[in-house]
Amino acid sequence: MGNFGFDSKERRLLSGLKTPEKIQRFLDDIGYHLINESEVCYSPRLVMRERQADCASGSIFATAALRFNGHRPLLMCLDAVRDEVHLLALFKMNGLWGAIGKSKYTGLRFRDPVYRNLRELSMSYFESYFNYERERTLRGYFTPINLSRFDRIDWATSEQDISFIPDAFDNPKYSRRISLLPKKAVRNLSRVTPLMERAGQLWLTEKGILKKAKEVFDF
Repeated sequence: MGNFGFDSKERRLLSGLKTPEKIQRFLDDIGYHLINESEVCYSPRLVMRERQADCASGSIFATAALRFNGHRPLLMCLDAVRDEVHLLALFKMNGLWGAIGKSKYTGLRFRDPVYRNLRELSMSYFESYFNYERERTLRGYFTPINLSRFDRIDWATSEQDISFIPDAFDNPKYSRRISLLPKKAVRNLSRVTPLMERAGQLWLTEKGILKKAKEVFDF
């Protein structure tokens, strides 16, 4: 297991996140970084320092934490219409895929490693992927990027904006898009029910700010 440029304090934190479940719990416990306040995608180092992450920086942090603990650093992107894309850190156990994510929505986070392929994994997010108009918006995914491709620019420990990583999914050199739904199916999609909408937004305050785990649950 390498150090990957992390200092001793960072290594101690990462050593405590030995399982995907612990990495997800760490992301749930820290604040949500509203990227529109600064237009910066935090590196894993900045996530640990600031104790904040958004979807992109959270999943990239999870990818680094997985790598530190023996997994490949794989990042995947879910694609949507009339909605934001969603990034996920991937891991594989016993030949099956799982994922870690940080999101404003309850159902767009952790997945146990029970999925035989990335299509199965991606479709597990379908019911929970909707916009403020209650439209079901998931349409596809981009094939994973191994973040070791960016090691030469120290993505994990950078003090600068690392938006080049999520932006890489727009480049066919790094990834290609896979469609999930046939057009006929899209035409017949139902809207999310109000009950499902409320469940999905459990983590949001009335002002749209994301709560921390301790503010949602009594552990």
